[in-house]
Amino acid sequence: MQKLAVKIKKLENFHGDLPQYQSLGASGFDVRAQLAGPVVLNPGERAMIPTGLSFEIPLGYEIQARPRSGWAAKSGLTVLNTPGTIDADYRGEVKIIVINLGNEAVTINDQERCAQLVLAPVIQAQFELVNELSDTERGAGGFGSTGRA
Repeated sequence: MQKLAVKIKKLENFHGDLPQYQSLGASGFDVRAQLAGPVVLNPGERAMIPTGLSFEIPLGYEIQARPRSGWAAKSGLTVLNTPGTIDADYRGEVKIIVINLGNEAVTINDQERCAQLVLAPVIQAQFELVNELSDTERGAGGFGSTGRA
């Protein structure tokens, strides 16, 4: 698997282990909540969970914040703006916006793995203003226009 150097900085609120991939084929690495105490989210509530980390991402890449599948399946806890984008020129603390979509309160504890981050390539569009776009069979149909099956 291809590797790319990404600089990581531990901030003052960071303690515990640095992020790591949990398996050889994992595309995402887990980050942990850096909390002074437990955070309880009732159904429908959201919170920003600090990771205590900042990154220097190479130009041409982003880091995407994604939910951990186990959390989502077991408790309904997910990352609200999935995937959350961390741009290459951002140097602040990475925080994870989580929401409880489940039916019961969920407690997030310090050092709990709260998200997985994925390094991904980015291609910026070069926009070309035109008067017409090419025709397709679908045309302007959207929101279910291609059928249900």
